[in-house]
Amino acid sequence: MCGIFACHHHPDVQKFRSTAIRMGKQVKHRGPDWSGNHTANNTILVHERLSIVGVDTGSQPLLSPDGDISLAVNGEIYNHRILRNHLSKPYPFKTHSDCEVIIPLYQEHGTDAPKFLDGMFSWVLHDKKQDRIIAARDPIGITTFYMGRSSETPGAVYFASELKCLHPVCDDIQAFPPGHVYDSKTDSLTRYFTPKWLMEPTNIPTNKLDLKVLRETFERSVRKRLMAEVPYGVLLSGGLDSSLVASIAQRETLRLQREYAKQIRESGVSSPQENGAANGATQRDSDELAGIDEEYHLNSVPVLSQLNSFSIGLPGSPDGKAAAEVARFLGTKHHSLTFTIQEGLDALFDVIYHLETYDVTTIRASTPMFLLSRKIKAMGVKMVLSGEGADEIFGGYLYFHNAPDSKAFHEETVRRVKNLHLADCLRANKSTSAWGVEARVPFLDKEFLEVAMNIDPTEKLINKPSRIEKYILRKAFDPTSLPPGSKPYLPEHILWRQKEQFSDGVGYGWIDGLKDEAAKLISDKQMELEEMKREHPTWEDFPDSKEGYWYRCMFDEHFPPYCASTVMRWTPTWSKVTDPSGRAIGVHDAAYEGGKKEGE
Repeated sequence: MCGIFACHHHPDVQKFRSTAIRMGKQVKHRGPDWSGNHTANNTILVHERLSIVGVDTGSQPLLSPDGDISLAVNGEIYNHRILRNHLSKPYPFKTHSDCEVIIPLYQEHGTDAPKFLDGMFSWVLHDKKQDRIIAARDPIGITTFYMGRSSETPGAVYFASELKCLHPVCDDIQAFPPGHVYDSKTDSLTRYFTPKWLMEPTNIPTNKLDLKVLRETFERSVRKRLMAEVPYGVLLSGGLDSSLVASIAQRETLRLQREYAKQIRESGVSSPQENGAANGATQRDSDELAGIDEEYHLNSVPVLSQLNSFSIGLPGSPDGKAAAEVARFLGTKHHSLTFTIQEGLDALFDVIYHLETYDVTTIRASTPMFLLSRKIKAMGVKMVLSGEGADEIFGGYLYFHNAPDSKAFHEETVRRVKNLHLADCLRANKSTSAWGVEARVPFLDKEFLEVAMNIDPTEKLINKPSRIEKYILRKAFDPTSLPPGSKPYLPEHILWRQKEQFSDGVGYGWIDGLKDEAAKLISDKQMELEEMKREHPTWEDFPDSKEGYWYRCMFDEHFPPYCASTVMRWTPTWSKVTDPSGRAIGVHDAAYEGGKKEGE
């Protein structure tokens, strides 16, 4: 993940330039590899780069050949090779970056450019001739992005990857809405991502379930996200979602290694790149760039002999044991890390600074991920695949057991997906970016969402005695659904393992430790509503637990009160329990003996 900061229509941009660069440095942790900035008219773009694709030439901001268009991007464009080949006019690409294609797309399509992108992104583009700013965020909000204004510079508009860049110069900040594009010509936001399932959540889908289509679409999604020129790995909790991602990634990594070895044997040199250098090649052809082609064939050079997998938990945690078993089954190079409750507690202040939230669920789950990401970066890995999104798409949270009917079930999945940018996407993005690691989430692929969110929701319901949560996803990868003789994706009991929320799976003692510490620090008196109103007059969202109160106080130490409007608290639906832990839901650990395959 990179970090960006931008300001358009500043009254004195040259004077503001040093401040803008300093604001950009607030997210240097996201992009430790290089820094860049570009000023044109009264607009400045600042970029902190994490180099994963186009490592040798992709420094930003990127410029058009005439220098009139400048671009700062945070993210990855997985279909950039395809887009390069389908431009209506030839474009003289200057870099190997997957992001440069946004410039000719803008030249051809204007504010419709984001519609053509398959990836995760937030970007700001400045057109000098028109003195126009275009900003966009990916459909689900996988990359974090904010927009701000200041009463001291009323004509200016600001953009940044994180709150910490904006609150020193803005007094009005909002999360940039996913699937939208901003145009300074109209000074307005327009939704460009408009699938029917998202726009009409009360229109219940009726598509029949096709397990083969579901499986193959997800495999393509994982394949796209292996586009990289640096070492990568997978986050492996041992649960269903991360284990499926790891299984597919391992299969693709082994295939790439076989193809790479074949190329070396046939070329007679130590690497295909050496052959290109010997022939004096300085510009890669489109088919030599990292990424997928139109047949979803991946062209990436494997940079490690084995796929790395990573897990974290308290000693003896449920996830740690399951992850180690999955890693052995798949043959990944596994790194099982442990942390103590005290180490987690000691990290909380930093976690809240980086996550920019006081939501209890997010902080509980982010802390182990934050600690793990530091270890991952220390091992030289820059990119990891993760399993976020499946629980929202398929109703995997245990409270979905209480859904009254398929209509309510579907509407709740849409609501959860729509709010991912304030919850799990925010957690995955900022926990890893804090240490210069990029997290990619295959379940939130546009094509996969179109398939999975349009399935008749009666297929997703859990209230049938023979169906565990996420039944159809499990069934799609079950040996009974595969062609005869196929190699299993996962051990059977892992494929059918009950849902554990990440903050539970790392060890039940973690949440208990947080609650115990909060009980020591926050008194019953402080939790009285009138006392909270007196002590914290700027609060509008009052916590309902001592743990939540504690986190909110730490948030206030980092950020001014108006930043609280960007935070959403995650709570279960159809439940009287206010604690968001999966353990608090009554169906946790319910027996599913003989219930994994319907009809058995």
